[in-house]
Amino acid sequence: MKALAACFAVLAALAPATIAVAQAPSGMRVLATQHSFERLLGRVEQAVEKNRLGVIATASASRGAAARGVRIPGNAVVMVFRNDLAVRLLAASVPAGIEAPLRLYVTANADRTATLSYRAPSAVFAPYRHPEIERLAHELDPLMEQIAKDAAGG
Repeated sequence: MKALAACFAVLAALAPATIAVAQAPSGMRVLATQHSFERLLGRVEQAVEKNRLGVIATASASRGAAARGVRIPGNAVVMVFRNDLAVRLLAASVPAGIEAPLRLYVTANADRTATLSYRAPSAVFAPYRHPEIERLAHELDPLMEQIAKDAAGG
């Protein structure tokens, strides 16, 4: 019985790490920064504009919770795209339109720094297997990478 209990304890200890790895979508990029949550969020918005995309919307559970008097670690999803890209995407595949806008995720860390995460557009659009969508995704990959570098940098 002790051996069985010990086995469950080991499995329970390993489960969170296993689940976290299993849930990470393909193409996920994660950049640790030295910026605070609010500073990184502002830098993301500036980097998006600098790199000629537009911020479509920002959703933040932490800001919504704060409005209700609940405090949770800072997080925000910054949704980015551009209309000419949307037109090209939809001309190739209406179902692929659900993937736009692309998202950048800013999360606060316990040490008062913040992390920036996003999925590479080539991974986001891979399931659609269409030549024009592949071209578009490969144009967007370096753009999103540059946005992330600009935002995360010094």
